[in-house]
Amino acid sequence: MYRYLTFGLLIPLFSTSLAVTAYSGQLEDANAAYIRGDYATAFRLTKPLAEQGIAKAQNRLGYLYYQGLGGVPQDYVLAHMWYNLAASRLPSDGRRDLYVRNRDSVASKMTPAQIAEAERLAREWKPKKEGR
Repeated sequence: MYRYLTFGLLIPLFSTSLAVTAYSGQLEDANAAYIRGDYATAFRLTKPLAEQGIAKAQNRLGYLYYQGLGGVPQDYVLAHMWYNLAASRLPSDGRRDLYVRNRDSVASKMTPAQIAEAERLAREWKPKKEGR
């Protein structure tokens, strides 16, 4: 009986690790494209991960919108939204603090109405399932 119970417990762990490995590989590919200066590819690979709720991808997407890179028009509202979402997904630590500083940096260039819109978008945001 314990053999079956143990195997049953391993299946969810194994499938979770496969999902983490899959997105990790895509995130690595996105980072490599970003480092090469291929911002369009970085955006294409990063956006689906950000939409699934991956904080690192959300932060990167925020930066691409902040700078207007990869054929993405500069959009402070979307940059703020993605930075805010990235920060909200992490415990209080150095990386979360960095994401908060990123959000605050873009906020310093925004009007109160733009900040309110970005915050509304972040509140209404829902993660997408993989493959959608």
